Amino acid sequence: MAYSSLELHDNGVAWLLLNRPDVHNAFDDHLIAELNAHLEKLHALAEAGDVRVVVLGSEGKSFSAGADLNWMKRMVDYSLDDNLADSRKLSALMHGLDTLPCPTLCRVQGATFGGAVGLAACCDVVIASEKARFCLSEVRIGLSPAVISPYVQRALGERQMRRYALTAEVMDAATALNLGLAHQVVAPDALNDAVDSMLETLLGGSPQAQRATKALLASVAKASDADTTREHTCQVIARLRVSNEGQEGLASFFDKRRPAWTASHNTMTNAAEPRS
Repeated sequence: MAYSSLELHDNGVAWLLLNRPDVHNAFDDHLIAELNAHLEKLHALAEAGDVRVVVLGSEGKSFSAGADLNWMKRMVDYSLDDNLADSRKLSALMHGLDTLPCPTLCRVQGATFGGAVGLAACCDVVIASEKARFCLSEVRIGLSPAVISPYVQRALGERQMRRYALTAEVMDAATALNLGLAHQVVAPDALNDAVDSMLETLLGGSPQAQRATKALLASVAKASDADTTREHTCQVIARLRVSNEGQEGLASFFDKRRPAWTASHNTMTNAAEPRS
């Protein structure tokens, strides 16, 4: 039985869904392997421009409870080398999600614990229900949010990361919004409409420009004021200005019409909405 699904739609939206509602979408080595395979496919499709936006969501009332307890029990008997290999697969999952070329949108309907906080932090936009709860729970069972720490600390900032990683306090949706982990919080019955609206907004951007901007921001974050970074920013904007999409974007602005890349998109998310 598959623990996840990848749904590709004609409008360029891909829905990547965790589907283990009976265990609150907890992940184990099987689910991690599935997600890594999905992400490998999505990287190729996004690079080719066939996927415009990826939505990460899940079935049921919880987004994800983090690590599956049965998986954790099995890991007790793993050697150090086995644990390293296992951790590297989770690291590949986080890196693969974080570096998808196209925009990513995370739909959080409920509890988001442990490594699942990392999944949310790796996405470009997070929309959460008022029922959502976030917790870096690892220290309560003698572990650490190690693999997800680069992504969650980037979202929370170092000071707040120290607090929530060390205390394992539960953050409600309002706190997650205030700290920057979530971008928007809505009533539970408004979550799907909010996701629809954000999809419409993201699909309004130039696909090429979005891919270039996402790669640019990752580069700028590493060295914001280096000579090479400044030159890279100049190269990016110059190339976009003379590209086909750049020319179309400027022409459509001056002609007071919608650009060509918006002509065929239609979000129609109802066909793929997680049931919660």
